[in-house]
Amino acid sequence: MSRVRLHDKEFEPFIPVAEMEAAIQQVAQDITRKYADKRPLFLGVLNGSFFFAAELLKRLPIECEISFVKVASYHGTRSTGTVSQLIGLNEKIEGRHVVVLEDIVDTGHTIRHIMDILAERHPASISIATLLFKPDAYKQDITIDHVALRIPNAFVVGSGLDHDGLGRNLPGIFKIVEG
Repeated sequence: MSRVRLHDKEFEPFIPVAEMEAAIQQVAQDITRKYADKRPLFLGVLNGSFFFAAELLKRLPIECEISFVKVASYHGTRSTGTVSQLIGLNEKIEGRHVVVLEDIVDTGHTIRHIMDILAERHPASISIATLLFKPDAYKQDITIDHVALRIPNAFVVGSGLDHDGLGRNLPGIFKIVEG
């Protein structure tokens, strides 16, 4: 696929589908080893994680459950630095092994917010799995346990990630064309 225009920005192909699939398969293998006998609850962070969640869970041969929560921290191409309230956590997680699924971890503000709320509910453990991780943008001391792909600090779309609502349906990952 060639360049695409979303609103006022242009994006070019960055990570092909095959590379993403191989990386997700590796994360699935790691999670399978870690949680084989624990029946984890996967908690997808909407909207972006739904692609990653679907691709990951269909590769897991273990007993597990999934639910979704919603938070927001982006406006346009920049993180706002603030995170709204966690919406949709209806499951009892006390004593459960919870795996938070993110599409992308950059500053880590969303992860910090989610971890603080989840910890108040006393799960047995909490780990984080993400499709994309921007280590150069990360500002937290929370370990990201399962990373499919590490990327530079560029704005990206596709496979669940968007630019003001557009681009989630693009296959693979596209990065913004600067200047």
